[in-house]
Amino acid sequence: MLRRLYDWTMALARTRHAERSLAGISFAESSFFPIPPDVLLIPMVLAEPRKWFRFALVCTVASVLGALLGYFIGAVLFDTIGQRVIAFYRAENAFQSIQQWYDNWGAWGILFGAVTPFPYKILTIFSGFAGFNLLTLVVVSIIGRGFRFFLVAWLLRKFGEPIRLFIEKHLGLLFTLFMVLLIGGFIAVRYVF
Repeated sequence: MLRRLYDWTMALARTRHAERSLAGISFAESSFFPIPPDVLLIPMVLAEPRKWFRFALVCTVASVLGALLGYFIGAVLFDTIGQRVIAFYRAENAFQSIQQWYDNWGAWGILFGAVTPFPYKILTIFSGFAGFNLLTLVVVSIIGRGFRFFLVAWLLRKFGEPIRLFIEKHLGLLFTLFMVLLIGGFIAVRYVF
């Protein structure tokens, strides 16, 4: 089943809808969606390495726009939508700790969340809820998300074929590692913060 999902994703990466799908996932992931855009960015760059820059740019721009939606949800729609998103990720108790984290680290904390598997949507919603400076959020999102997506895309472009072969050979192990990182980010939100 995992192999079929991989093959389907690789096939999707070559379609005319791939960039729109990448933009949609990147946008949604920064504001409410649990799956990171890397699941589509990686096969897209592997399928068409010459478009690595374009794919990373699409991912970054859509992610920053999604961060604005997350901010809006936190600032304006927290009581209706924001609390539901936070509850979905079981991060209700994390809000108090995130406030302290923001007080101590500010933009550096957002940058950390933008680059790591930490659920970025929690930070964007909290930024709106706490009234964090919107311009700072945008600048840090551009830097952090851009760094992450451009680095991944460039590495795949530079070492694409060996990486593709490695992924195909160790698909099960890599999927498990990906899930551990993804779930670990959510656990960090719940128990660390």
